[in-house]
Amino acid sequence: MSELELEQRTNIKFLVKLGKSGNEVREMLVQVYGDNVMKKTAVYKWVKRFSEERESVTDEGRSGRPATSRTEENIVTVRQIVRENRRLTVRNIAEQVNIDRETVRKILTGDLDMRKVCTKMVPKELTEEQKQRRVTTCQDLL
Repeated sequence: MSELELEQRTNIKFLVKLGKSGNEVREMLVQVYGDNVMKKTAVYKWVKRFSEERESVTDEGRSGRPATSRTEENIVTVRQIVRENRRLTVRNIAEQVNIDRETVRKILTGDLDMRKVCTKMVPKELTEEQKQRRVTTCQDLL
């Protein structure tokens, strides 16, 4: 949960205690936060919760298994594997690290900011040296 969301929940709680309706709360939040306001359904959900005497603005604990695959250690391992061989598939990387493919895909695209180009994982942005090398190669070909 972001700090901004926590701040908005606190404001919703305050406005509910003042007796404001869901619409009034939403309008006030839009005036203060503009485009960064919580979604309308979330605002109404929290208005309802605080109207029912809820005091905590944080989420309650959830049951189930916590996500443990997308750790800093696994991110470093995936980065190292990709640097050694950029032609590996997501499946191969997942087998080497022993985590599921979707987590590997999220690490590659989200954490390492990479994308697949012709079955080769590459950074999304080229360095100045790589750009210059491409220009030189293209000029040589012309």
